[in-house]
Amino acid sequence: MRLRHIEVFQAVLQAGSVSGAARLLNVSQPNVSRVLNHAEQQLGFNLFDRTPQGLVITPEGRRLMPEVEALFSHIQAIGFLAEQLRQGEGQHVRIGSAHALGHSVMAPVLVDFHRKTPAGSVELVTGHFNTLSQDLLQYKMDFALAFGEQVSAELVSETLYAANMVALLPLDSSVERPVTLEWLSENNLLMLQQQDPLGQVLNRVLREQGLTPQASLHIKTYSVIADMVLAGGGVGVVDTFTAQRYLHQLKIVPVVDSLPFEVILLSRRDQPQSQVGLALQQLIRHKLWELSDKPLG
Repeated sequence: MRLRHIEVFQAVLQAGSVSGAARLLNVSQPNVSRVLNHAEQQLGFNLFDRTPQGLVITPEGRRLMPEVEALFSHIQAIGFLAEQLRQGEGQHVRIGSAHALGHSVMAPVLVDFHRKTPAGSVELVTGHFNTLSQDLLQYKMDFALAFGEQVSAELVSETLYAANMVALLPLDSSVERPVTLEWLSENNLLMLQQQDPLGQVLNRVLREQGLTPQASLHIKTYSVIADMVLAGGGVGVVDTFTAQRYLHQLKIVPVVDSLPFEVILLSRRDQPQSQVGLALQQLIRHKLWELSDKPLG
């Protein structure tokens, strides 16, 4: 029996007549009769006896009833689950994020997401680029938000945001203009690690200009650089999102030299995203656009 045959059989059982089944299924009476006759022809026996009093289920049809009822119970459960999934319930999304983006972007995104989709389940893990990439390759997360870097062929990279790094100076600094990398190097520039996505950009431009900063500290976490500037440990160069978190604690000025960075969305090439995952990605895009419009000084 095909699913349509079973659907008509169940409707006739429930309604007690062909006309009643037609109303339940919202189809014509001849359509129900045609499907029922076709089912009986394929089976080689009648499901109902046609009597002057109406349709009476046959012994063969009665034997089928428990299985048909169990099937329709499963179909109803599938429909209920599909509706839950449409609303985001029961879907668990695993997201990775660079530390700085976790604080500035993902935190408000998840608050917004929970408000709009209270039944959705999200797991957020922050880490460095290599760790995020490896977790994606091992199917440990669905997608990641990171600073741009070369990715493997198994991953897809989508650029969501592009800007230039900015300089962080102590709040009492007398400097009111954009600064050069040369000036920063002469004023105790706290260095990003060379293997870091932003550190790669900074170190490349320093090498191109033949500059050697006086500082011997190499730091991987951008907020630690900001905290060290705040503690009087020198000056720093960070992304605009980290800078925004210290807007009223440090002086934020542009860097004359171009220090470009990108924020990218990373996912596996062979792994489609769920509806909840896609909704979260859209919230991330909106939040990045919103943050990009905020002034830094």
